[in-house]
Amino acid sequence: MTRFTAATALLAVLGAAPAGAADSWQKAGGDSRTGVSGLAYEGGDGVNALIVHDNKKSGQPRISRITSTEGSAVVTPLTWEGAEPVDLEAVEPVPGLPGEYLALTGRGILFRLKVAGSTVTAVDYTPLPSIGEGDDFESFALVAREGKLAALWADRGAGAGRPATLYAAPLTFAPWGQPLFGAVSQRSYRSAYPTGDGTRHISDIAVTDSGRILVGSAGDAGDDGPFDSAVSDAGRVTLSAAGRVRITLAASPTVLGTFPGYKVEAVECLPGSADALLGTDDENLGGYVRTMPFCATS
Repeated sequence: MTRFTAATALLAVLGAAPAGAADSWQKAGGDSRTGVSGLAYEGGDGVNALIVHDNKKSGQPRISRITSTEGSAVVTPLTWEGAEPVDLEAVEPVPGLPGEYLALTGRGILFRLKVAGSTVTAVDYTPLPSIGEGDDFESFALVAREGKLAALWADRGAGAGRPATLYAAPLTFAPWGQPLFGAVSQRSYRSAYPTGDGTRHISDIAVTDSGRILVGSAGDAGDDGPFDSAVSDAGRVTLSAAGRVRITLAASPTVLGTFPGYKVEAVECLPGSADALLGTDDENLGGYVRTMPFCATS
């Protein structure tokens, strides 16, 4: 009930609205250091989500918290303890382990985090398996079924010449906390929108309760834009009782919403709701968040 109430509070603050409604976006950052590279639903009394930032220099913020208040969203940087990552691009809560998260850097280093109050502690980190030549990662998602866990992540791709590569593998944890991956499968993916030279075919991934794979795609023309993006229904993922992972991608992804002027880099389905929380990293223009009804169970 607490998770549902917090999700409902966030929806009340941000408001779901038709794609393209400019006044439905809420500002979450004002410059290139405070854009939204990834989101993870957090829950709690009034606390809604964690944001990761793709900063690279020591001392710059790595992770912040969005807290819902009456009519606005307040963003507060958190204190980082432990090995400092470079270029965080995605973050995901670990099912069944409150306060624990996995966060991924652009070069494929996965951090296991514990969040307590205003402090984030890096417990462990490890490279992803099967990193391809030139891979640049912006997405990470977890799927939990019948006590089993699987991870999805993707090289973002680049324009017409390089489609995204979507990876999937079973996931467990060593007793000391290190993420351990099983056999890796992969699929190529091209976005249906946008399709220009600066297209990042997969800028984030979310998985609905029914196993639908939602994919953010973004067009990036440089630090000052112009930007463009969309969220699409890309296919399905299944995880068997034996822990086998299977990805089925749609021949023609269904575009659920387009967002001209924004670079969506975060897609997170809210528990107890059909809505997705979206976040943008608009480089020098900062970052924004909003909700959209993309996570229906069908």
